[in-house]
Amino acid sequence: MAIEVGAKLPGKVSGITNFGAFIDLGEGKTGLVHISEVSNGFVKDIHDVLSVGDQVTVKVTSVGDDGKIGLSIRKADETQNQPSKPKREFAPRDRNRQSHNAAPKKSFAAPHQKEDFDSLMSSFLKDSDDRLSSLRRNTEGKRGGRGGRRS
Repeated sequence: MAIEVGAKLPGKVSGITNFGAFIDLGEGKTGLVHISEVSNGFVKDIHDVLSVGDQVTVKVTSVGDDGKIGLSIRKADETQNQPSKPKREFAPRDRNRQSHNAAPKKSFAAPHQKEDFDSLMSSFLKDSDDRLSSLRRNTEGKRGGRGGRRS
């Protein structure tokens, strides 16, 4: 029996390590189920979920050139227990519409007054200079370093 990716196979837990469980697939074939593929939820200790001798159904996720077989219990259960759900389609977002959490955009111009580029630029530069001077004032004495202040 050739083992192919995507096949569901019955197996028996033959060994447990801190990173996963080895599954005996029969005919001298053994695969590894990584701890992240044991259950849908977080598994801190694999011994809480599996023990040696347990019968499990696994899905083959990979077959390496060196003969290593990657298995998943989680993926075998997902396709077995859940009916296929129709894919949800999402409409593209309207880029012009603001979300209810977003702050309104600032406008330098008055609502009914049209300003030219030069006046907008001068108001921006004034606002920027005010912010920079405030920032410099607040951080001037807070710089670290050795010794005291130098005059």
